[in-house]
Amino acid sequence: MEISGIISAIVIGIVIGALGRLVLPGRQRIGILLTLLVGIVAALLGSAIAAGIGVADTAGVDWAEWLIQIGLAALGVALLDRGRVRR
Repeated sequence: MEISGIISAIVIGIVIGALGRLVLPGRQRIGILLTLLVGIVAALLGSAIAAGIGVADTAGVDWAEWLIQIGLAALGVALLDRGRVRR
């Protein structure tokens, strides 16, 4: 992954984190900064996974890559929210 890809994944990660949180029903008990960090990690991992399975660079919008990233962000937010409840 090039540096421009990493920077764009970080910027997109902010949006991905918010979308991942919106996908989940109910209230999440994690802060916005943690949500943004989850989104950035999900964007980076989602880009790597999409490149690995060959759906990262398609003509037009990379919908499959975005779905992978949003799914990972939702999973990350859900896992962190579950961890907060158990404390």
